[in-house]
Amino acid sequence: MEIEKTADGSYTLFVPELDEHYHSVKGALTESEHIFINMGLKHSSATTPRILEIGFGTGLNAFLTSLEAQKEKRNIFYTTIEKYPLDMETIKRLDYPELIAPEESELFYSIHNAEWNSPQTVSEHFTIEKIEGDFTEYNFRKGYDIIYFDAFAPEKQPEMWSQTLFDNLYEVLNYNGILTTYCAKGVVRRMLQEAGFMVERLAGPPGGKREILRGTKTK
Repeated sequence: MEIEKTADGSYTLFVPELDEHYHSVKGALTESEHIFINMGLKHSSATTPRILEIGFGTGLNAFLTSLEAQKEKRNIFYTTIEKYPLDMETIKRLDYPELIAPEESELFYSIHNAEWNSPQTVSEHFTIEKIEGDFTEYNFRKGYDIIYFDAFAPEKQPEMWSQTLFDNLYEVLNYNGILTTYCAKGVVRRMLQEAGFMVERLAGPPGGKREILRGTKTK
């Protein structure tokens, strides 16, 4: 696992075995803020959103969401699943709080130090449940308002991008719930539509991918 600096000054991880980065090299922070916060969380009408994240990874999405929860005084319950949790030494080297919100360093590490497989309240408005497990085999309970789909790319981990899995995610979403993902490939868009989503192709993050996808459960 190698740490690399991205175009916006934030860091990401490179996995040689997959020849894949955890985030866009065009900007890890920029990508996460645009796709999951701006096009996901801020787009949701849920007053106390329940979020499901596929791929906890570096915890960047969770940290940004917790900051938004504090800023807006919006209570958020955040469930995230990760098959291969990162070690704390790697997390420290990424140094996300220093770039994003140095005064919230304690919150960042509270998220990473939170016990796995049990809901943990880490701030006044943010509760996280980190599940150590395999997304393809896990049965999620229903009632989510937002899904952050942040798995590795389809060509790197095709088992994470199947019709059955998108069908299952559609079922656990509330009415008007949304799913956001960085991947705008036609095959992914068609699977989301087949699952029942109303799918939008949206502009990607500045300097990054041209398009991203957002699916909404309208039935």
